[in-house]
Amino acid sequence: MAASKDSLYLGFDFSTQQLKVMAIDGTLTVVHQSYVHFDSELPEFRTQGGVHIHADRLTVTSPVLMWIQALDLLLEKMKNAGFDFSLVKALSGSGQQHGSVYWRTGANHTLKHLDPEKSLSQLLQESFAVADSPVWMDSSTSPQCQYLESTIGGAHTLVDITGSRAYERFTGSQIAKIQQTRPDQYQNTERISLVSSFAASLFLGDYAAIDFSDGSGMNLLDIRTRCWSEVCLATTAPGLEKLLGAPQPSTAVLGCVSPYFVARHGFSVDCRVVAFTGDNPASFAGMRLQEGDVAVSLGTSDTVFSWIKEPRPALEGHVFCNPVDWHSYMALLCFKNGSLIRERVRNECTEGSWEVFSNALRDTPIGNHGNIGFYFDVMEITPSAVGVHRFDCHDNRVSGFSAQVEVKALLEGQFLSKRLHAERLGYRIIPGSRVLATGGASSNKDILQVLSDVFNAPVYTTDVANSACLGSAYRALHGLESVESGVPFSDVVKNAMEPQLAVTPNPRAKEVYNQMLKRYAELEDRVLQEVDH
Repeated sequence: MAASKDSLYLGFDFSTQQLKVMAIDGTLTVVHQSYVHFDSELPEFRTQGGVHIHADRLTVTSPVLMWIQALDLLLEKMKNAGFDFSLVKALSGSGQQHGSVYWRTGANHTLKHLDPEKSLSQLLQESFAVADSPVWMDSSTSPQCQYLESTIGGAHTLVDITGSRAYERFTGSQIAKIQQTRPDQYQNTERISLVSSFAASLFLGDYAAIDFSDGSGMNLLDIRTRCWSEVCLATTAPGLEKLLGAPQPSTAVLGCVSPYFVARHGFSVDCRVVAFTGDNPASFAGMRLQEGDVAVSLGTSDTVFSWIKEPRPALEGHVFCNPVDWHSYMALLCFKNGSLIRERVRNECTEGSWEVFSNALRDTPIGNHGNIGFYFDVMEITPSAVGVHRFDCHDNRVSGFSAQVEVKALLEGQFLSKRLHAERLGYRIIPGSRVLATGGASSNKDILQVLSDVFNAPVYTTDVANSACLGSAYRALHGLESVESGVPFSDVVKNAMEPQLAVTPNPRAKEVYNQMLKRYAELEDRVLQEVDH
């Protein structure tokens, strides 16, 4: 069934600071956007940046009822704007990854019998065993992480099963902490949701399954079998498999929207709810990555997404199940030292001028005469190192470079690192590979030229605002169409606006950077050994 221009598809994003919604029609045109900002529009919850940071500075939570009240408010805003809910054929959404919601015993009965005369926040006041949900900013679970890794046979074993080593923010360790520190509340829990599946449950009027992709960010899912890992569950908390429910593909249609939304807001009884996923997987969908593509977001921190077929999980970075093709995977890498260090080098080497910075990139040759630099002003995630480390063409440490060489060494080093660690997770440059660049630095063509040369692939720029929201709307359409005709995601979104070709790689770059990548890997190992000592 071809999507009609009169059909609408909704994508919600329950992010850290706000709840957003985007509607597209059958031609993929965005026809409506709205949002609720938690701090300013729901001040009674007294959040800062959408969260409560507790006295220990490690525990970070968000009130579950704030998210529910935000949804009430958002739907009211849409109604007041004249939005016609009866045209919505399917909806999906995303949630900030790793957050967990604890439904109280009896809550599912409440969900199935909602009174359309009352708001969701009135009806669900007593439905949660834990009022404040741990979120991704929480870093209070180091003991639980250490226990999980040591019990299961080490970090490498956990990585092989779940795609990531144990992280404090990951949901498994957060659940373990709740069970250990608040056993009564855990005992009174009927279901544990991620933020994404919690939000889907509201629309479904029933507990929604955790999808494969967001479920990959829990240290609980076996990413190859796409089932919960029995050993991870047993190490985390008792009775956990029943509390989590069976995971489902990210493309699954979970059912029709709850009668509550039909009666209260005018949704069609046939409106389908497609599994919600995490914000990173939803952004992956919003950027419409294909096999062989890599997306590089150049912001305060730099992020790399890639589509991979054969995963090779490593101690750094993450491998998630792919949100638009459940036979494939997505890799995610985060680098703390992004735009701030680019700005520092610009200020010190080019008198604060991006134009002079760009000239320096153009005026130095590919490979920078063999000079290589590592620039970590703050402790890096990938790899775990800090400090500035410079090496000449003979791999000797040097104390400094000329201004032009420093600029080029910074950019080459940042992009060699991204390629190295993406390849370690299973990324491969194949014919037709593209680099999709977003974020502030993607407006600088000379920076993009270095990126293109290092990855030996054309770089396209894409300015997808609210990519998680847009990806969720795309996924709603795809979920509906794939159920009816089995079409791949790429076919469903083929008419969306294409990213713009920015630069193509220099023909000489491939040979230079293939050799340089080997040296970079060896020097990175050397830096890590020296930092450890």
